[in-house]
Amino acid sequence: MNLGFSALFAQSVEQIKADRNNYIWGEGDGITLKNADQQALSMLISQISTHVESEFSLLHKELQTNGKGDDFKTVCKSVVNSYSSATLKNTERIILKDEPEAKIFRYIKKADVQKIFQERKDKINGFIQNAENALEKTQVADALRYYYWALTLLKSHPNGGEMKYLDKNQKSYPLATWIPLQINNIFVDLDIQISNIDKQDDECIYTLDIKYKNKPAENFDYCYWDGMDYSNLISARNGIGLIELYGMASTAKKLKVKAEYIFEGEARIDRELEDVLAKIDPIPFRNSYYTISLENPMVRKTVSSNVSITSAYTVVDNPKPYEQIIESVLNSIRGKRYATAQNEFTPEGFDVFNRIIRYGNAKLIGDYQLKFIKDHDKVICRSVPMCFNFKTNNKQFVEEIIFHFNKDKKIEALSFGLSKAALDNILLKKVWKERDRMILINFLEHYKTAYALKRLDYIENIFSDDALIITGTLVKAKPNEMNQFKNNRIIKYNRQTKYQYLRNLKSSFASKEYINIKFEDSNIRKAGKGGDIFGVQIKQNYFSSNYGDVGYLFLIVDLNNSDEPIIHVRTWQPKITSNDNLYDLSNFN
Repeated sequence: MNLGFSALFAQSVEQIKADRNNYIWGEGDGITLKNADQQALSMLISQISTHVESEFSLLHKELQTNGKGDDFKTVCKSVVNSYSSATLKNTERIILKDEPEAKIFRYIKKADVQKIFQERKDKINGFIQNAENALEKTQVADALRYYYWALTLLKSHPNGGEMKYLDKNQKSYPLATWIPLQINNIFVDLDIQISNIDKQDDECIYTLDIKYKNKPAENFDYCYWDGMDYSNLISARNGIGLIELYGMASTAKKLKVKAEYIFEGEARIDRELEDVLAKIDPIPFRNSYYTISLENPMVRKTVSSNVSITSAYTVVDNPKPYEQIIESVLNSIRGKRYATAQNEFTPEGFDVFNRIIRYGNAKLIGDYQLKFIKDHDKVICRSVPMCFNFKTNNKQFVEEIIFHFNKDKKIEALSFGLSKAALDNILLKKVWKERDRMILINFLEHYKTAYALKRLDYIENIFSDDALIITGTLVKAKPNEMNQFKNNRIIKYNRQTKYQYLRNLKSSFASKEYINIKFEDSNIRKAGKGGDIFGVQIKQNYFSSNYGDVGYLFLIVDLNNSDEPIIHVRTWQPKITSNDNLYDLSNFN
């Protein structure tokens, strides 16, 4: 480094150190710049923590209530440190010496300290909005997750005790008491009953009917006490859940079910959130535990989640032949004699059937109501609930399986069904032809299934050779004098060829035990020309054994030939704030 600049920086550093009324600073030494910067940040964090610790009233009160008041300073510093992975790294930095005797100085104006915490406040409010939106659609797991994450981040904010919720009548409530009330209200409005019992020797399988305010819960995550320990986490869907008891446990008279609300695994999508969850003690909710009688349970019929789709389409007049075929297939699953049903499939259909069976030790659950719908000269059977169990993260998913028959009454394809919310978004498009809506539903269900089953062959076929593929990644913008902290997150977009995308996808598939995709809100528009060409903008929840994210998928798909859909554009991007622009058809006119 030039000695003249070194002397200039040294003078500036001494002035900052001397001005304790206006600056907070830290410095560090190391063999590398990275080591020195880590030390400087650590010292800066310690000073910031001391400066703001008196404002962490919410955290202080909780620690005192739990008998951990003496740990306040340590926990406070640890919580402030959770900001270091993002905002704090954008504080001013001066390199005083280069490697191998690196020396770095970090500083911030005291007047700017609160700007550090603004981004977290925005995230808290965003989570609350997500929770409210989810609850309107009976997405119970999502609502609990976002409310709890908001509450945890609230405790990590120095002004958490002062933050308010403003309702539609402009009445305000302290978030510190309002959020726990919302979480407890969800638990109170949940009703869990048994809808089906299947006893075989020393095994007993119970199907759960899970309702929120008398409607099937779109999603709900839970575990249960099996006599020795809590079970794996199970993701119920469309109000259908599963409980399996073996040996002595199968004779139990009562069962304890615990609702999941922390979602530590899903928190990996946000490094800061994951850090805060690890540093703040879990918040207990006693209402999250339910006791279900198994001695003389009131078995109730589950309400079919397919009422809306079957009322929108023509049902098959004589479903008997199709029912017999489905029953033959289901018997092969129950007896684990899969080859006995091979004659009911086309070769490709049987291949997909085997892939689904291998997808997490597939198991039939519950009392299902089959609906057979006409699809031009073919027939679709909706739907059979199945549970899939994975070792990694002890995760279980419930999915509804859709069967597609060709005109010869052979099963030519299977898929995982869309959620009710995603289905309704398409079914409500009354201005579209019935056929268009059916094609879109089939396409999206086959699309999510292809990724879950890692079907590179199918994915390769549905992308055009010159497809435009854009993936988004969150990166940090360098701070400037006008704006050092707020809104400095940007999205870096990478354009890939079809070959590059498939190569990367193959590597990604190989590293994952499972992939599970949920589609939620969608905005689908039909292009003004070109026939059945659609712009599909849809919120995607992506979960896998080693990665998870939530973002918006946009596709331009040509469905003029419903048997051979072609994707011309695929983009993915996170939505950071309500002002962010998402890709739609207008970007590709």
